[in-house]
Amino acid sequence: MTLPTQVTKVSSQVSTSVPITVSAARVTVAKNGGGTLAQPRPLVALLDGRDCSIEMPVLKDIATVAFCDAQSTNEIHEKVLSEAVGALLWHTITLRKEDLEKFKSLRVIVRVGVGVDNIDIKAAGDLGIAVCNVPGYMAEEVADSTLCLILNLYRRTYWIANMVKDGQKFQTPEVIKEAAQGSARIRGDTLGIVGFGRIGTAVAMRARAFGFNVIFYDPYLPDGVEKSLGLTRVYMLQDLLFQSDCVSLHCTLNEHNHHLINEYTIKQMRPGAFLVNTARGGLVDEIALAAALKDGRLRAAALDVHETEPFSAHVGPLRNCPNLLCTPHVSWYSDASLTELREMAAGEVRRAIIGRIPDSLRNCINREYIVGARQFSDHRANGSPFNNCTPVGVSQSTTPVSDPHVSPHQALIKAHSTLSDISGSHTTRKFENTEVR
Repeated sequence: MTLPTQVTKVSSQVSTSVPITVSAARVTVAKNGGGTLAQPRPLVALLDGRDCSIEMPVLKDIATVAFCDAQSTNEIHEKVLSEAVGALLWHTITLRKEDLEKFKSLRVIVRVGVGVDNIDIKAAGDLGIAVCNVPGYMAEEVADSTLCLILNLYRRTYWIANMVKDGQKFQTPEVIKEAAQGSARIRGDTLGIVGFGRIGTAVAMRARAFGFNVIFYDPYLPDGVEKSLGLTRVYMLQDLLFQSDCVSLHCTLNEHNHHLINEYTIKQMRPGAFLVNTARGGLVDEIALAAALKDGRLRAAALDVHETEPFSAHVGPLRNCPNLLCTPHVSWYSDASLTELREMAAGEVRRAIIGRIPDSLRNCINREYIVGARQFSDHRANGSPFNNCTPVGVSQSTTPVSDPHVSPHQALIKAHSTLSDISGSHTTRKFENTEVR
């Protein structure tokens, strides 16, 4: 008879001397003599959330699922730190080397999303922990949201709608001209896309339908991609900035492209250009952006992501900025994308439990770092779900870069493009233009 599986709340506030109820932690298997044989089930923890209703149907037959609702590893109960073999996390919690070392049995981390800048993937690999993400689930939603923001900048729909809401009357052409000043015709303008992965490509396909000339910059794509899509490719970021009437960012964030858009690169953009960022907030120096909007060098900007989140329009360098449209990191969301995201994340954990790590994983982004230093022999004992796993050895890089100077760590920029979709294998090599800091 199998005990019912349920979600368990594990909190750091619970005393370690008090037994924790984990009803599905063991299953009973009938024996010939009429007795039972207890066998442990692996523990999977959602570190920074409470709702496991979508994950449970995917995992309930093979694992106990617990949620921690933590903001840091200091809030995670010792039971999870000592027993969890799998972890799911959103973006609230950060896992650096010192955090990862607190986990004694952890074998796989799945980021419920695409960007992994809140996880030290090298340290995880050195500890034998596979780190996975869920690329591509929201490509359509982010591309649609990006076009929505671009259209708002060109047609000033957001600002004009707010004027109507505030009671302003538009009775004469002069009033309309004043209210809609800065509205622009799209056809014939050039849209420059930085990062040409799933999302960047989807944005390009949509933008062409509106009459944009589309160019893109992505130093990690093989030659010929632009030919197959009938687009124009540039090989230097400053060329894209100089040629574009609107620049849209679709690359992941790493230590080499932090503040990709800064005071210097803004000066390389066309006067009166538009800027859109639906990738990562740290790509844009918000102080430099605020100055460019206030002095009119940039006509307008739209940001769905911000350096500090959750974003507040009343604090920080962007407060009181003119011609700025901000949304709260929601471009990825739809009812369908949220369900798909969570099912895919749970599915990756399931593959880790019943298969081999990292071979069975579809989206392991730190294969290059997973070394045999930690053999996990104790984790495979006593009925562990990893009994069928071969020892974790050095995996070959999946990075499609043949440059002999490219290290294994240079797989980190490919998640939103091949620069990344924040979408796939990631690379931290510097952009080819040396001026970008």
